[in-house]
Amino acid sequence: MNKSEIKKRIEQLRKSIEVHNYNYYALNKPVISDYEYDILMNDLIGLEKRYPEFADDSSPTQRIGSDHIEEFVQIAHKYPMQSLGNTYSEEELSELDNRIRKALQDEYEYVCELKFDGISVGLTYIDGKLKHAVTRGDGLAGDDITANVKTIRSIPLVLLGNDYPAEFEIRGEIYLPRPVFEKLNREREAQGEALFANPRNAAAGTMKLLDSKEVAKRRLDCYLYYLLGSRLPSDSHYDNLQTAKKWGFRISEHIEKCRNLTEVMDFIRVWEEERKKLTYDIDGIVIKINSLRQQQILGSTAKSPRWAIAYKYKAEQVSTRLISIDYQVGRTGAITPVANLEPVYLAGTVVKRASLHNAEQIKLHDIRLNDIVYVEKGGEIIPKVVGVDLQMRSHDSTPVNYIGNCPECNAPLIRKEGEAIHYCPNEDNCPPQIMGRIEHFVSRKAMDIAGAEATIELLYKKGFIKNVADLYNLKVEEIENLERFGKKSAENLVQSIEESKKVPFHRVLYAIGIRYVGETVAKKLAFSVRTIDKLIGSSYEELLEIEEIGEKIAQSIIEYFKKPQNIEIIERLRQAGVQIEIAATEQQIIADKLKGATIVISGTFEHYSRDEIKALIEKYGGKNISSVSSKTDFLLAGQGIGPSKLEKAKKLNIRIISQEDFLNMINVLTNNIYLV
Repeated sequence: MNKSEIKKRIEQLRKSIEVHNYNYYALNKPVISDYEYDILMNDLIGLEKRYPEFADDSSPTQRIGSDHIEEFVQIAHKYPMQSLGNTYSEEELSELDNRIRKALQDEYEYVCELKFDGISVGLTYIDGKLKHAVTRGDGLAGDDITANVKTIRSIPLVLLGNDYPAEFEIRGEIYLPRPVFEKLNREREAQGEALFANPRNAAAGTMKLLDSKEVAKRRLDCYLYYLLGSRLPSDSHYDNLQTAKKWGFRISEHIEKCRNLTEVMDFIRVWEEERKKLTYDIDGIVIKINSLRQQQILGSTAKSPRWAIAYKYKAEQVSTRLISIDYQVGRTGAITPVANLEPVYLAGTVVKRASLHNAEQIKLHDIRLNDIVYVEKGGEIIPKVVGVDLQMRSHDSTPVNYIGNCPECNAPLIRKEGEAIHYCPNEDNCPPQIMGRIEHFVSRKAMDIAGAEATIELLYKKGFIKNVADLYNLKVEEIENLERFGKKSAENLVQSIEESKKVPFHRVLYAIGIRYVGETVAKKLAFSVRTIDKLIGSSYEELLEIEEIGEKIAQSIIEYFKKPQNIEIIERLRQAGVQIEIAATEQQIIADKLKGATIVISGTFEHYSRDEIKALIEKYGGKNISSVSSKTDFLLAGQGIGPSKLEKAKKLNIRIISQEDFLNMINVLTNNIYLV
């Protein structure tokens, strides 16, 4: 390549890596494997080293990806939280070993540990008590996630014994056990929500939740693996971890001292197979110099320590032939291409189908029919095609012509700006979308109509239901003779539909399936507008005033109620007796001590979730709003208050109150609050 081509290649790599950084850190939705990402990064590092004239301070090689989100307060790391360099080859480990030998000119030993696939965290303890927990962030500062970390039972809040340093930091990895992850995804699937790609993504998404009570429900866990401080028990990293175990920390039992590289490689090979028996995911082995003194001698680069490296396992992968592609239509109209494969054994199961993600990924990997493709499972629920064996490409391979029309209703597909997924816009006449919406409506966390989900396809195809309102017209005598029905089954279904009329308004709002309106958003909307009529009549600007309602959600609500057929369904639900407003018992205001007061909540609270605090505000006559303005009466400040809200409140002279101030205002003692 000439210089012009090299420069262009460097720019392409930078752009591609930044996109993948965003997908991985901000969205928690990676579209390539770690191995593929590392190849891109190593290519860029190599080119920048060989051609320094194209150096750029903004290159992704100059920084660590950040997981910061604005809702959390930033805390500076006392000790920079670097990322480990990684390798996939024994040769590179041997080169590292040679460099260490030359640098130290002394005896040394390694410590080998499992590389947990989760979220890095630094825990600071002062006088034996947890002070704060901080994410990696950009390596210099991270998000304060103390409230969420306190929900993880394996992390001690108060240490055992009395021989710990007055102040120290211990670092580790927060992760989601695989059985918990699988249960969580089953629940999300039943609710019609997007599945988490793998346990790591689920853990990352959980730690970014603002409600620590919701975090507690996820049953996260944590292994700790490194101590920092000025008065540590020992110069031995291994011994420090064994001592930390006595203080109450969860330290992995799978940690070994190794005298040389041969023993290191033995450990790596053992765990390449043994990792399959674990109840959590690891993606490699971490190799560290044991002596802290020698670690200091070796030092660090701008990004990574020179005394440690991660040997990463390639995700479990097999190759097989791509026979054909099916295109599935989801409840929202999203089109998912699915590869039909020659059956192949992968990670304990026979795989016949695998996700192809979208048209962009098919184009990126140049995937063709009859190709030999690489299929990867790793932590995924659904296997995915990650590449093509180009050396095995045959003369009869055929380029994929991505469909232009819906495979179910033949409507021309659309692709929204900034999105990789194609959609079928024919939501009112496309059978999978219609049935998907009805399935969502009857699901447990929506209308909870028992027995309906399994019969929706039959009822739809027989013409008994075309939308959710039709459910309330079903009669026992009309459906008892249908296949898989009988009189008792028909009676149970009709009775369950009748019982659903008691479901509260916020669940009805979730059930009707407005795009982007999940359980939490539906609840906030319901308690803010109180009636469906008020919601229908709300302007875009009024919707934005409601907490957690952003532009995308507000626009989706407006678009939903613009459609006459949706208004007609709402009217039919009203006539059927479905709850389309907050019930009188829910609307009851205990007192008027906050009557007319507008309150912004920021941060987390010691005894109650944000939703519980908001419920109290409403019960005492106040109003929750999402942003600080001149119309705000109080800013209720919890732990980790958003700095921008605090600054704006001070600038506008808005009164800032604590949880204790708030409870005193309504004359409620902490142990006497009962929320219904």
